[in-house]
Amino acid sequence: MTAYERLLKYVEYPTASDATNPKCPSSPEQKLLGAALVEEMKALGIEDAVMDDNGYVTGTIPSNIKDRDDIPTIGFIAHMDVVRDVPWTFIKPCYIEEYNGGDILLNEEQDIWLRPADFDSLKEVVGHDLIVTDGTTLLGADDKAGIAEIMTMAERLLKIDPFPHGTVKIGFTPDEEIGRGADLFPVEAFGADFAYTVDGGAFGEIDFETFNAASARVTVNGRSTHPGGAKNKMRNASLLAMEFHGLLPHAERPEHTELREGFYHLTAIKGECEQATLSYILRDHDLALLEQRKEMMQKAAAFMNAKYGEDTIVLELIDSYRNMAEKILPHPEILELARKAIAKLGGTPVSTAVRGGTDGRRLSFMGLPCPNLGTGGRGAHGRFEYVSVDEMEKCTQTLTEIVRLATEK
Repeated sequence: MTAYERLLKYVEYPTASDATNPKCPSSPEQKLLGAALVEEMKALGIEDAVMDDNGYVTGTIPSNIKDRDDIPTIGFIAHMDVVRDVPWTFIKPCYIEEYNGGDILLNEEQDIWLRPADFDSLKEVVGHDLIVTDGTTLLGADDKAGIAEIMTMAERLLKIDPFPHGTVKIGFTPDEEIGRGADLFPVEAFGADFAYTVDGGAFGEIDFETFNAASARVTVNGRSTHPGGAKNKMRNASLLAMEFHGLLPHAERPEHTELREGFYHLTAIKGECEQATLSYILRDHDLALLEQRKEMMQKAAAFMNAKYGEDTIVLELIDSYRNMAEKILPHPEILELARKAIAKLGGTPVSTAVRGGTDGRRLSFMGLPCPNLGTGGRGAHGRFEYVSVDEMEKCTQTLTEIVRLATEK
């Protein structure tokens, strides 16, 4: 079975994670996919395939080389959940054979088009076969394309082309999209020397630098009174929340930043006259700059409290994760292995400062260095998500080639 055929099967599972649910996994549907993956892994010959109570799926492809203790144990990891920011159920993928450029009609009835003018990454896949949505839901290639590629690699190692190789570990995680995918990952039991998350974009990507991240929760305490007698008495918390937000740099919002530029992102706002809340995420590749953003939030809170009274603004700052380059760069051989594999397949290895995160950001700090590889997907987290079938095959070959190269002395 090809990777794209597996993807078409996996996207039928509605696996959106739920940030409001503290359980792991945060949605029961993730376990349905996990159980199906375990059965598929066992059918391929992965005898120890298992899903634990928290929805983590793991399995081992044993080494078939005797008398070699110098071959590293390599892990490949992808996540089962998708976002619920856009419709994520009843996905109707469409296969486009040999995309020839130009606009793609996704949904004739609703006149929905996927256009290069809006998504210039389409110019990179002219001539490729594509899988697209019908324009009403996401696709789920983030990260079911990664799962499909890992499973296809496993089938090739075990059944189709069982060349000499070391031990390979496979892991599928829940709740990555809500930042909890690595929280309960069994790193020690997994037993890999290093791993790769397969959760990126184009073929050739090797990501090892992510944001440093923090979150902020701002509680605004106001005073509600009857509006008819409110003069010098009312303090409208919703208006004060707007004033607080206005103190942050307008040009440092996600919609105005790119490359290595950090940001303040207002993710949620809720307000009444008596009380309002603001939720933010803060991001920067440079840890010192992230600290400056936290200080800016503190200064804004102090200014508002000096103006309107103590505890008008209650600010809670929480560190989320650090730039995983700190843990990966001391192990250049991990990156070099992936670069060699991509180059051998005719690709150009590309590394950029990722404006997001993967399970690898946490796993790297948990003792499992874990850069991120491309899947062939584009436009994640939206109704215009699509994946290149040609690149899915190249990405699958990359995983296989990494395993092959790791056996070379």
